Amino acid sequence: MSKSNSALAVHFSSKKTDWETPQDLFDQLNREFDFTLDVCANPDNAKCDFFFGPQLPPYTFLDGLTLSWILPGRERNCCWMNPPYGREIGKWVKKAYEESLKGCTVVALLPSRTDTRYFHEYIYNKPNVEIRFVRGRIRFVGAKSVAPFPSMIVVFRPR
Repeated sequence: MSKSNSALAVHFSSKKTDWETPQDLFDQLNREFDFTLDVCANPDNAKCDFFFGPQLPPYTFLDGLTLSWILPGRERNCCWMNPPYGREIGKWVKKAYEESLKGCTVVALLPSRTDTRYFHEYIYNKPNVEIRFVRGRIRFVGAKSVAPFPSMIVVFRPR
């Protein structure tokens, strides 16, 4: 790998996939949406009292990909989703879209990768989906610098 290619490699891979949402960004969106469930969290970075987590080592708890995001006994369900930014992200976007069709509002922080299959199948031109592109780059909690990619907030609304 050439020197220029190895310098770029950092932008396209990371051993860490569960980057924590900056609190100020979450607070701004929470004021608007009043979240009831964080569907991609662990005990160290959960943004809501109720949370599910991706089955990422070393965590083994309620898996947000397999459970319903509609909490029983709630008049409304509004979920926060900052999914793992690895190869599984498409599964999380699909799940968010499917849960919105069941009556759940899902607000997702995603990399702005408009060339992906999941973007075209579950986000782009869907009547119940709103895209908000984030100005500038996000600095995730614990990161040494800003993200090497642009981000977007995607709102999946119930039909």
